[in-house]
This record gives sequence, structure tokens and C-alpha cells, in this order.
Amino acid sequence: MQQDEVAARVRQVIDAAGVSAREFARRIVIDPSKLSRSLNGTRRFTAAELARIADIGAVDLGWLLGSATGAAVTASPVRSASAPRPPVPSPEGGRPLQIVRETVRLIAERGFHAVRVADIAAACHTSTAAIHYHFPGRDELLEAAVRWCMDEDTRRRADVTAGTRHAGDELRLLIELQTPRTEQQRRQWCVWLDLWAEAARTTTVGRLHGEYYRQWRGTVADVIRRGVEQGVFRPVDADGAALALTALIDGLASQVLATEPDGRDDGVPGTGAQAMHDALIAHVDACLTAPTTD
Repeated sequence: MQQDEVAARVRQVIDAAGVSAREFARRIVIDPSKLSRSLNGTRRFTAAELARIADIGAVDLGWLLGSATGAAVTASPVRSASAPRPPVPSPEGGRPLQIVRETVRLIAERGFHAVRVADIAAACHTSTAAIHYHFPGRDELLEAAVRWCMDEDTRRRADVTAGTRHAGDELRLLIELQTPRTEQQRRQWCVWLDLWAEAARTTTVGRLHGEYYRQWRGTVADVIRRGVEQGVFRPVDADGAALALTALIDGLASQVLATEPDGRDDGVPGTGAQAMHDALIAHVDACLTAPTTD
């Protein structure tokens, strides 16, 4: 089957799902730009991506590929009962998202290299074959986990700061969001710390790591730039100030994660979440906030 015919059938699946291409990309856990290029014919869908599309769209994989097993269902691309697929339930968000979420949770608890495919399968109440069906290799699963973490972090930032006009308030909201107070925030930071180490060894993760930090520092720089325009912040170099602030956030967070949640390490006061937050606000006040005039 020609590539453009496969793309046309994927478009049918997206239309039937009633969501945007970006949302569909999130559901099948790939970069939206990859989906766009594949739909436009400048990139081929991988076998694993087509498997995830078939799973999320509840269509027969053979129909997507135009194979003999799927040819009979072209007019109505429902999943064939005889299609050679592992028997799986339909968890919320679809099987691929469930696999990625559980992978992220296990990475936070154990570290990436301590997580086996069998552990992920057990957490998803499925088989290792089902995991490999959606993510054939460990590298692909890691890339999907990193991508999902990036998207979730971006979504949370957008939700928290929506409607905030004062740049000073927005920067403080971003700082609060990055302060690991809750179990969920600590778990998120544990994943990032593990992925930082992996980024130094893996080209793909390193590329995603660089992409994420360009985006994150750009967000902080834009807030600082608006703050300068509003007279909230001093006339500083926004990019340089963002680099310093994000580096300080990373360094303090790694210290917080090394202590107990209450900020104590073996009975000795350590760097707790509140101490991190106070240090970051003090940095903003000392280096960014414009002096008030009476």
C-alpha cells in the first residue's frame, strides 16, 4: 500500500476520534511534528506507531496497512476479531498511554535501568508481548516516557499560569510549580533526575532533554522579558537571567530530593522544599525585582 494511502486512512481514524491531530499524537505518544510529517508524506509511520494508531482508533491494523486481512473491512474499518493482536482491555486513555504512565511511575520509584519490561507489564495487568507490541524496543519506550513527561510538564505550567497578567506573579507561580512539596512533584523530579543521567549517554534522550530545556528556559525568559516591559523587573538580559534561575531551580531540587520530605536528612536539617522556595524567591527579589519608588 502506498504511503499516501496509509496517511489517508490514519486521517480517517483521527477524524473519527473527534480530536485534533495534536491530541491524537499525545494519545499515541509521539511528537506531534512526527505525526504531521507522516500525514504529509515526508515521513513514514513506524510499525509500532501504526499499531498504536490501530489500538487507540479501535480499527484493524490490516485495514490501516491495506493487507489482505484488512481489505474486507475497508468500508467499515472496525477491528477484526481474527486480527493477530494480544488480548488487551481498554484502560483510560488507551493502552499506549497506560504503558507510558506506568513506566514513568516505575522510573520514579526504581530508576530507569532497574525497571524491566516484565515490571511494566505487571503494573499494566498485561503481558510483555503487549508492551513490545506498542513499544518494540526499550529506547522507544524511554523516548515516549520522556516525551510524555515533557508534555505533562508543559500542560501543568499552562494550566497554572492561565490568565495571569502580572509577570512577577507568573514567575512565582512557576517557581511554586517546580518546588517538590507533594509526592507527585517529588516523583516528577525523580524521573527528571534519572533522565538527566540517561541524556548524557543516549543521543535520543539527549536531544529531547535539550529540546525541553530550550522550551523551559524560553518560557522563563519570556516572563522575565514581560516583567521588564511592565516595570516589575529590572532591565536585565532575560535569556541570561532565565539560564541562571533555571540552573538554580535544578540544583536546589536535586538537594531537596536527597533529603526526607520534611527537609531532614538522618536527623540533620537539610534542604527542604520550603527552603528551596525561599531561596528562589530571595534570588528573584535580589536579582530581578525592580526597586519600588515612594
